[in-house]
Amino acid sequence: MEGASMFVKFKPHFLMVLAQLGYTFLYFVTEASFNHGMNPHVYITYRHFVAGIVMLPFAYFLERKVRPKLTVALFVEIFILSLLGVGLTLNMYFASLRYTSPTFIASLVNSVAALTFVIAVVLRLEVLDLRNPRGMAKLLGTLISLVGVTTMTLYKGPMMKNLWDPLIHIQGKTVMHEEWLKGSILTVASCITWSIWYIMQAFTLKRYPAQLSLTTWMSFIGAAQSAIFTVIVQHNRAAWTIGFNIDLWSTIYGGVVISGVVIFIQLWCTEAKGPVFVTIFNPLSTILVAVLAYFVFGEKLYCGSIIGAVIVIAGLYLLLWGKEGDQKVHATDEEQPTK
Repeated sequence: MEGASMFVKFKPHFLMVLAQLGYTFLYFVTEASFNHGMNPHVYITYRHFVAGIVMLPFAYFLERKVRPKLTVALFVEIFILSLLGVGLTLNMYFASLRYTSPTFIASLVNSVAALTFVIAVVLRLEVLDLRNPRGMAKLLGTLISLVGVTTMTLYKGPMMKNLWDPLIHIQGKTVMHEEWLKGSILTVASCITWSIWYIMQAFTLKRYPAQLSLTTWMSFIGAAQSAIFTVIVQHNRAAWTIGFNIDLWSTIYGGVVISGVVIFIQLWCTEAKGPVFVTIFNPLSTILVAVLAYFVFGEKLYCGSIIGAVIVIAGLYLLLWGKEGDQKVHATDEEQPTK
């Protein structure tokens, strides 16, 4: 019984760790695909179409009794949610990967947690009592994580010597040194819309508490939005053709694992623990990307990345400790008898 209770308590934590593992491999798979020549906007369109096809039967059969009626107002809300999460965020996010690097993007994405926390506090979705040690821990944890991310981004320090030759080579021409500023601006913009997307999920889930169905709707609508955008900016018909190669595998992986399974996990955890809880696990992906980039793919690793990773872990621990206080307060309120 105690083991089952512990599993239920830490189930959201375990699921979010799995989600970050999924995101970690996504960085390298998509980088290889883009270096191979696949257009990022075409990739996003195909990826979400695949996710919608895969998730549709699960959503239809498993949520028949809990799925609310889709009104016009609710459809508009899901349309905006899809635009924030797919149409804007992912198109800017993956476009920036062509101009920067996986390690840089994974580091900067951690600002999403801080931005989401600030927005959540303003909208009163997050409790912040600075007189309480746990409330202070949430604030300090957010700031410390942001300091760690800034350290990884701005301070390189001495370069660490590679211990061995790369185990895996990512083929293709890398253009990240040519337009680093453009890539940075795209990444920051995607982080802002990403934060708003996380917050809006919390509101939408209250009116549409069917995570599988919501994931399916966002996939199909997001694919349509991305397709329209791609047609406008990409006039080469050959860009829509993909062969039996890394382009196909990256699309399937992104569609099934990320846009399907991982997005469903995030929606479930958002409803169970709140949007800030979901975003504070992003630093794990940063650390995993840096480790894989150095040990497996032979990319350069600097001491600044190691120092920043340690700071990020400290901030994550503080924020998680503060969030556990919210759960205890909520449980105490439920145990109190009604008068």
